Amino acid sequence: MKLHEIRDNDGANRTKKRVARGPGSGKGKTAGRGIKGQKSRSGVAIGGYEGGQMPLYRRLPKRGFTKPNAKHYAVVNLGQIQGFIDAGKIDGAAELTEDALVASGLVRRKLDGIRLLAKGELKGGLTITVTGASKAAVEAVEKAGGKVQLPAQAAAAAE
Repeated sequence: MKLHEIRDNDGANRTKKRVARGPGSGKGKTAGRGIKGQKSRSGVAIGGYEGGQMPLYRRLPKRGFTKPNAKHYAVVNLGQIQGFIDAGKIDGAAELTEDALVASGLVRRKLDGIRLLAKGELKGGLTITVTGASKAAVEAVEKAGGKVQLPAQAAAAAE
C-alpha cells in the first residue's frame, strides 16, 4: 500500500445536498420547503407553538419549588464501607476522612460533602469524619465501637 492509494471506505463520505440549484438537482425552486407559510421562511423557531391554542406547558399546573442553593451530598452506606474494608481498599485501622473515601474510589466526588447512612452493617470500630450522618448511622457506628465526627461537632469542640 502506498500513500496515494489510500482512500475512504465506500459510503464514508457523502456529498452535501445542494438545495435550490435548479430543477435538475431534484431540490430546486422551493428547496424542499413546500409552498409559502411560516415554515418556508428563514429564521423560524416554532418550538412550543400549537397553532393558536393554549400550549401544553401553559395548560399544566406548576407546583413546588426548586431551591437554587440546595446542597447535594454524596451518599455512603455503612455496608459499602465494610465491603471496601474487606476488599482491602480502605485501611480499617486508620481514621476515615472524606478525602480517603474519594481516594479509595468509594465516592467519585465530594459534591457539597459526604453523608453517611445506616444501610448495611459495620463490624470493626472506625473513626469516620464526614459532613453529615443520619442518627441511625451514628448509633450503628458507636454500637460497633467506633465514632462519627461531624464538622458542627468539631467546631463546637474547638470553642
